[in-house]
Amino acid sequence: MRRKLVIGNWKMNGSRDSNAALLSGITAGVAAASAAGQAECAVCAPAPYLAQCQAALAGTPVAWGGQDVSAYAAGAYTGEVAASMLADFGCRYVIVGHSERRAYHHESNELVAQKALAALTAGLTPVVCVGETLAEREAGRTTVVVCAQLQAVLDVLDTAAVGKIVLAYEPVWAIGTGKTATPAMAQEVHAQLRKQVATRDAGVAAGVQILYGGSMKPENAKELLAQPDIDGGLIGGAALKAADFLAIVRAAE
Repeated sequence: MRRKLVIGNWKMNGSRDSNAALLSGITAGVAAASAAGQAECAVCAPAPYLAQCQAALAGTPVAWGGQDVSAYAAGAYTGEVAASMLADFGCRYVIVGHSERRAYHHESNELVAQKALAALTAGLTPVVCVGETLAEREAGRTTVVVCAQLQAVLDVLDTAAVGKIVLAYEPVWAIGTGKTATPAMAQEVHAQLRKQVATRDAGVAAGVQILYGGSMKPENAKELLAQPDIDGGLIGGAALKAADFLAIVRAAE
């Protein structure tokens, strides 16, 4: 039985004061929740605030992580953050291949795969994002696009490593637009991704968590999370309000 996982992606938002209030609200809400059936939850913060997350969340059920990672272990890569650095701050997760990184920083499928490998090598869990644009969906290319994005990662990992990743399907057209894939539309892609992992190993595919990352909100979380292959959410805007984030965590229980 796959455990539900809800990860908040703060993107480029936050300040020390606002983070303190948000983290306090999240930890208080999670602590008050029933431990039975509790979904796993985490926040992925901008790198300058990872020390603050570590201080606030250590010893709580809430994990934390980074929003990106270098494909390189160390060296002359100004502005980059190595996986070992994230691990040094107690991170459990790191997002790789988010659609904003692919679009604004022109990250290729192959680079995303190398980042996932770097994260795993440092003991982190990469949250590998895949998803199609509106033009690609309207052209009927959703499956081709997301399968190519996933395949690049599968090609560089052995079977044991595949079992240690988290996948996130984020239809690009549903991020920050207020649009959301219907539960049936999201489920169809999630099932396709699980089927693709199963070509490597059926047991691994049955255990891998696949999150939905397209504008999940308290209002639509329960219906999305009821789908058989949707194992949680990668949450953007709603992750910046403790009450909204906690409502999604409760919907996942």
